[in-house]
Amino acid sequence: MHWIGASLVSALFLGCYDLFTKHAVRDNAVLPVLFLANIVSAAVWLLLMSVPALAPGLLPAALSVPELTFSQHLQLLLKSTIVAASWVCSYFAVKHLPVSLAAPVRATTPMWTLLGAVLVLGERPSWLEGLGIAITLGSFVALSVVGAREGVHFHRDKWIWFLLGGTLLGAVSGLYDKFLLTPGRFTVATVQSWFSIYLALLFLPLALGWKLRWWPRHVFHWRWSIVGVSFALLVADFVYFGALREPGALISLVASLRRGSMLVAFAGGLLFFGEKNGWQKLPAVLGVLIGIVLTVMG
Repeated sequence: MHWIGASLVSALFLGCYDLFTKHAVRDNAVLPVLFLANIVSAAVWLLLMSVPALAPGLLPAALSVPELTFSQHLQLLLKSTIVAASWVCSYFAVKHLPVSLAAPVRATTPMWTLLGAVLVLGERPSWLEGLGIAITLGSFVALSVVGAREGVHFHRDKWIWFLLGGTLLGAVSGLYDKFLLTPGRFTVATVQSWFSIYLALLFLPLALGWKLRWWPRHVFHWRWSIVGVSFALLVADFVYFGALREPGALISLVASLRRGSMLVAFAGGLLFFGEKNGWQKLPAVLGVLIGIVLTVMG
C-alpha cells in the first residue's frame, strides 16, 4: 500500500480509537483503562511472538520480531516512555473535554511535527505547508471561542493544557518514530510489539497505585470499548509505521494525513455522545482540515 493510502487508513482507525477512548474513560477511572488497554495490545503481540516457536514458518514476515540488543531495547523503552506521558495527559483531558473539541485540538500535532521535522530532520516546508500551519493556528483560536460557550476557557482550563502537553509529546513521538523506522534500524512489527509490551509495564505501577488507593481515585467500570481502544490503535499504528518506512514518506505529511481522524471523532462525538455546538465548531474543524490538505499539497 502506498504511504498516502496507508496514512488515510490509519486516520480512519485512529478516529475510531478516539471514540472508543472517550467511551472508555467517560465517568470512569483513567489509569485502569490505560493499563488494561495496553495489556490487551501486549497480549496480542506476545501471542504473535510465540508463534515461530510453536509453528515455524506460519507467521508472515511482516509480523516477525527479531531478537534485539540491550541498546535497542532501551531505544524502544524510550519510545514507550514518551507515549506513556503523552497518553496520561491526553486520556485525562479527553475524559473531561468534549471529544468534538478535543479531537481538533489534538489534530494540531502535524503543525508541531512539521516544525520539529524542519528543525531536526532538515525537511523544508513549502509556502503551502506554511499556509496550512497558519490556518491551523487560526482554527485553533476559533475553537477556543466556541469552547468558551461550553465553559471550556482555553487559557485557564487545566484540561486544555493537559491536552496540549499530550499533543506536544505526541509530536515528539512522531519524530522519534521516523528515526526508529529508518531502513536498517527496526521493522514495524519490532517497534509496535516491544512498544506495546513496555507500555503495559510502565502503566503497571500506576494501576497498582490506583488499586491500593495511594491517592484519591475514581471508581473503575469495565467496558468493552477498552478492547476497542486496543485493537483500533493496533491497526492504526501498524499501518502508520508501515507508511513511515516508505522511502519517500515525509513525517510531516504522514502526520497531517493521519490527523484526518478528527473528522471521524468529531462526527462520532455529535452522533454517539450528543455533544453540543456542532455547527459552531464545524467551521473551525473544517479549517483544521483545510490546513491538513494544504500541508499535503505543499
